[in-house]
Amino acid sequence: MKENRRTFESTLAKGVGDRYAIFGRLVRQLSPGCPVILLSKDEKRQAEGRLTKLERLRTLTKSGVPTYDVHIEDLKVVNYRGDEIKLNRCGVTVL
Repeated sequence: MKENRRTFESTLAKGVGDRYAIFGRLVRQLSPGCPVILLSKDEKRQAEGRLTKLERLRTLTKSGVPTYDVHIEDLKVVNYRGDEIKLNRCGVTVL
């Protein structure tokens, strides 16, 4: 595992997804209260909650995509259905 890499467990415990790359067109579709699904496809684990805020960071990915801390409330582990969810190259989608 890479050092400082976010894990499913740490995101679940903190309620914050650290440093997610999110394209601007997706950010415009998100607002507090939107459902959020946290997936770990490697571990086949899933949790669901609600977005409380997106915190824009000063960092960009190597390809210039802005990064955000994704604050989530009421995260609860649910049955894994991640194979049914198509993610973009940053591992994010809006349903």
